[in-house]
Amino acid sequence: MAQPNYQDYLTILPLITLIVWSCVLLLVDLFIPKKQKGWTAFLAAFGLVVTLGLTIGQIGQSNTGFSGMVLVDGFSTFANVLLLTSGLFGIALAFGYTRRMGIERGEYYTLLIFSVSGMMLMAQAADLIVVFLALELLSIPLYVLAAFSRANSQSQEAGVKYFLLGAFATGFVVYGTALVFGATGTTSFSGIFYAVSNGASILLLTIGAALILVGFGFKVAAVPFHMWTPDVYEGAPTAVTAFMSSGAKIAGFAAMLRVFSSAFPALSADISDILWVFAALTMVVGNLTALSQTNIKRLLAYSSIAHAGYILMAFVPYGNSEVSAVSIAAGLFYLVTYALTNFGAWAVVITLEKSEGKGLEINDYAGLAKKYPALAAAMTVFMLSFIGFPPTLGMVGKFYLFRAAVAGGYNGLAIIGVVTSLVSAYYYLRVVVTMYMREGDPTIEREPLLSITTAVTAIATVVLSFVPQFLFLLSSTALVR
Repeated sequence: MAQPNYQDYLTILPLITLIVWSCVLLLVDLFIPKKQKGWTAFLAAFGLVVTLGLTIGQIGQSNTGFSGMVLVDGFSTFANVLLLTSGLFGIALAFGYTRRMGIERGEYYTLLIFSVSGMMLMAQAADLIVVFLALELLSIPLYVLAAFSRANSQSQEAGVKYFLLGAFATGFVVYGTALVFGATGTTSFSGIFYAVSNGASILLLTIGAALILVGFGFKVAAVPFHMWTPDVYEGAPTAVTAFMSSGAKIAGFAAMLRVFSSAFPALSADISDILWVFAALTMVVGNLTALSQTNIKRLLAYSSIAHAGYILMAFVPYGNSEVSAVSIAAGLFYLVTYALTNFGAWAVVITLEKSEGKGLEINDYAGLAKKYPALAAAMTVFMLSFIGFPPTLGMVGKFYLFRAAVAGGYNGLAIIGVVTSLVSAYYYLRVVVTMYMREGDPTIEREPLLSITTAVTAIATVVLSFVPQFLFLLSSTALVR
């Protein structure tokens, strides 16, 4: 491997900036008084904004670095902009929440931006070794954040469960990488592609790819690798859950797309059938299990599982060159849709949550429309978007996904998607009915950043549904080549 030069470092300049800023912030936080940790949050957000500016500056660039192990292109730029925006939303949700729950500590924000760094590296990876490193950098801070509320036994349990199952899933990625290396003699995506073209062992390669898919399946909470999701989402601090449910899912799907479209297109005939089963199971299990939930965090956890199934629909026809471009663009579009809607819904949940886990039952939303009509209206928008009901961005996103599935010849999968969306209407609308049709006297925590996040995401979810073309165009131009 050649010695790194300035061009290599320019390729990952935003990533380097964020990691260096994280390390500096870790030291600076030592000198910030305990009651003024809001400054740490502000500095963390400042670092994300600077990194976002550098990332936007990479639009139009296409280059590799470190002997082809990382790259910058339209896809990585698109994913990193979305991930950095998710990080900013994550800080906005945590700012008042951590103070209210008595868990305000500066390392929260440092861990969050370290995790964002791992997510960005995941999107820029062009080698399975880098994917593994990014996966660890992404996951380890999240394990700590899940257990951040040390006085809460549920939070401790969430951290331990996430760590143990996460480590187990990482083992699948490592073993799969070893088998792929054994079959091809390389871990580079392009090297794997050319090795397969020259007659590498398909059987060994298929097994390795399947094991890597298992690891990604855990990260995106796809059935049957979803077991950790409800308990971790419920036990972790809600601000952590909100960030985890969006950021980790975006990074996981970004890596999955990069790996399977760049390294394993020759395996599409074998992998597509597996992805079909994963997508169908994830949609069915996620939606059916959500029907019986009475806790809003567990309901949104199973909702997250179900939406992973919808996004997986976009990956099923990835080997079909005629429809893969439209399908993958639909998947990227839906990632943006899900992130916006998800952060908005969790902002409402945090607004109603009280200490000691109170305010998290669906019954606690009774009377919200009468007492706080704007907040109830925003939550209604998010629930309708999750269903795919107009006029919301969720409806447009599901339309693109179902259209892509039909175009690829997967009519049965599209039908499953439509039917499960109808099933989801029951538990999403139950929240809306509770807010508008039942008497209650809910109380909320008025925090400016929470209110701004709720308003921005609600307005964007509705307004963008009328002009989705430019967003779909951005998704289309960000495809992996």
